[in-house]
Parts: sequence; C-alpha cells; structure tokens
Amino acid sequence: MSNHSDYAALKDMFPGFETRTIQVGSQELFLRVGGSGPVLLLIHGYPQNHVCWHKIAPILAEHFTLILPDLPGYGRSSHPEDDENFLNHSKRAMASSLVQLMEELEHERFLVAGHDRGARVAYRMALDHSDKVEKLVCLDITPTLDMWQGMNAPKAMNAYHWQFLAQPYPLPEKLIMADPAYYLDHTIASWAKSRDLSAFDPKAMDHYRATFATEEQVHGACQDYRAGWAIDQELDARDREEGRKIKAPTLVISGPASKTSDSKAQQRLWEQWCENIDCQTVSAGHFVAEEAPSETLDLLLPFLKS
Repeated sequence: MSNHSDYAALKDMFPGFETRTIQVGSQELFLRVGGSGPVLLLIHGYPQNHVCWHKIAPILAEHFTLILPDLPGYGRSSHPEDDENFLNHSKRAMASSLVQLMEELEHERFLVAGHDRGARVAYRMALDHSDKVEKLVCLDITPTLDMWQGMNAPKAMNAYHWQFLAQPYPLPEKLIMADPAYYLDHTIASWAKSRDLSAFDPKAMDHYRATFATEEQVHGACQDYRAGWAIDQELDARDREEGRKIKAPTLVISGPASKTSDSKAQQRLWEQWCENIDCQTVSAGHFVAEEAPSETLDLLLPFLKS
C-alpha cells in the first residue's frame, strides 16, 4: 500500500470530507466520506484515483452521502495478491470488495457511478449484486466484451493501452517505470478533448504523478488490464450468453472527443446490457468529470435524484 503525505494537502478539494482506511477481507481500502442524503458510491478509473472526483464532489455532497474509495491496487488502497488467472484483479473481485466496504459502512443499498475502470467495476457490481445497486452511472466506457470484440485497426491504434498494459509481466511495467510521470502526462493529455493538460487542476496532476510513479502502482494497473483481457471478458461473455442484464436504471455519459461511440451507437450497444438505459454526451474527452464538470452534474443530478 502506498503512503503519500500529499493526501492531506488535498483536503481543500474535498471540504467537509473525512478520510478513512477500512479493512475488507485481506484488503485495506482508503476512502473519503462526506455529504448527507442518499448514499452515492463514486469509483475512479485509470490512471487516477478518487481525486478525479474533486470538481463535482462538493456539489454532489450537497445532495448525497458520498463514498469515494481508491480501488484495490490504486492510490492508498492495498494491492490484491497476484494469481495466475488474475481473479483477484477482476472487476468481480473489486466489485465484491466495494460491496463489503459499503456493508462495513452499513449501507445496504446505494447509487453507484464509475469512470473508466471504475465504471467497469460499477456495471459488474450491478450485474453481480443487483440487490445492492439502486441506480448506475457509467462515465465514458464501452463494455469490456464489446471493446475487445470491436477492436479493429483504428480502435487498436486509439486504445493501444488495452493491448500494451495486458502484456505479460514485466514488459509494460519496465517500460512505464522508465519515465512514469511522462507516461501518465501523455496518457491523460492524449485522452482529453484539448489533447493537453489545461483542463486539469495542477495540484491534482501533481498528486496523480506522485501516486502513479511506484512499481506497485504500475503493476497493479497492469494486472487490472490483464484481468480485462482474461477473466473480465469471460464473465461478460457468459452474461451475454445467459441473457443477464443490468436491472438498475442506467445512465451512460460519454465525451465525443474521447473516441467512444456517439450517443445513438452507445444507446444501441448498452441496450444489450441494460433493461433501462439512457446514453448522453458532454463536451469533453475521456475525463468528463474534470473536463466538463458542470455539464456532467447537469446530467447526474436529475438522474440520481429522480
């Protein structure tokens, strides 16, 4: 588990929030808790941690009790043990850990929103724990099975990291660790609408660099993507074959500049996975909550409060 003193320096980004570390099975999960009202679990993605919510969390906290964890293997949360089939880094395992976290906090049912890898954990949670998830929001993703099955030449160039990070240990780890700050900056900038870092708070960027630039963080993320190629894809395929769908009302928000499909294409795709789905877009690249916080809130609040 990483320990970074700059977490304390981020308190002004999350006014009124407290930080906690909770033991869940063999995992120690770091989280921020704040706000009041119905419970909303926010799950971050790659290559970030819970700080990615800093632009919208203060507003959401006026309406909801927010739970902002670092995913297992990210930020200050501990790292799952490696296993041959990547089961411990699967979205099923991560979703189960977060459900246990919510039970420790005495939240039996709750709203869930996730971005990037966190959205994959979120929709897996909605499939595996339908009794827990009241509503689901996925920010800028295509479901894992569809991502792999649709991997034509242009998509492979645009989403090269899916193949790169899933390569066997230690190839991607060694290449990234040669200059982790450069890799992180390049990744975030190349996925943003502006193709630079102008939309991102410098303090948040400094934090992302500090937390990312360790061997255990880079390895944890690679294991996450290896699970995406292996067990996560298998679980999605099994669900589709069995006709399982997400029962919770679902909102998908995409940034058209992020290379995901347009809202109509996304709507058709997500209808295969959800019983009740609405797909919308905001003027952003991949990091919708940081690039277009007001537009994102304008979609989130009516959906979550209705």
